[in-house]
Amino acid sequence: MMTARIAKACALAALALTLASCGGRQPLKPLEGQRLPAVPVGAAAAPTAAELTTPPIQARPERNVELLTQSRVRGDDEFDLPPESDPR
Repeated sequence: MMTARIAKACALAALALTLASCGGRQPLKPLEGQRLPAVPVGAAAAPTAAELTTPPIQARPERNVELLTQSRVRGDDEFDLPPESDPR
């Protein structure tokens, strides 16, 4: 009885995933009565929909995945000062 419920849930999840992934891909275009954004100052042409939806490199920086493999002794920090005794 429990395996039938699990099988039914898996089948339903597979069906939902299939239906969710079958959306069509069409090029983006403005709605009727609306215009594309104005041409930016200094640009030769207006950006396309693909250019407007592609995030700049600052929004998605590359990650540095270098792992620390050995412990290192921390060097002196000349700016790590104790608090003042009489702050004003």
